[in-house]
Amino acid sequence: MMKNLFKGILRENPIFVLALGLCPSLAVSTSVNNALGMSAATFIVLLGSNVVISLLRKQIPEDIHIPAYIVIIASFVTLVDIVMQAYFPALSKSLGIFIPLIVVNCIILGRAEAFASKNTVGASAVDAIAMGIGFAVGLISIALVREILGAGTITIFPDGGVIRIPGLVDKPALVFAFPAGALIVVGFLQAFFRWLGEVTNK
Repeated sequence: MMKNLFKGILRENPIFVLALGLCPSLAVSTSVNNALGMSAATFIVLLGSNVVISLLRKQIPEDIHIPAYIVIIASFVTLVDIVMQAYFPALSKSLGIFIPLIVVNCIILGRAEAFASKNTVGASAVDAIAMGIGFAVGLISIALVREILGAGTITIFPDGGVIRIPGLVDKPALVFAFPAGALIVVGFLQAFFRWLGEVTNK
């Protein structure tokens, strides 16, 4: 049970091992605050959709299962988007279109098709938690490196809570604030996580 719960961190990390969800990983990882918000939103949608799809797996006809999964996922995304706009407007504005785009996130639909549609509710919930943790670890790792090197800060809250890194805040490596820098960070972290996974499996 515990082994499956933490499989998403190293063994099956969605970003660094399975290479899923790379678009939001590159786009919203400019700050730790954005990464935390996107991770929480994705986690809620993943957990909710996995549980519901598992509950309905025997009632959904095979020939319309993908559209049915998308409707279920879209319902959870809409709920998360509304709540975020109501209670976290600054974060919602910062993440913008990437919250609605969770509907087509490969991680969500991939786990629905590969796991939730074939397993019990309990197992599907554990899988969602594992993948959600793995996605959060990956996205926050990318954002932490990019924000420290590219801005010299660590932003925890959109309206405050900014930690300034002496030396870097005045002369940041601006390349890490742009897509090219994101690709560099993802490449190095992917190599590190895969090496770490091999070491821990020995």
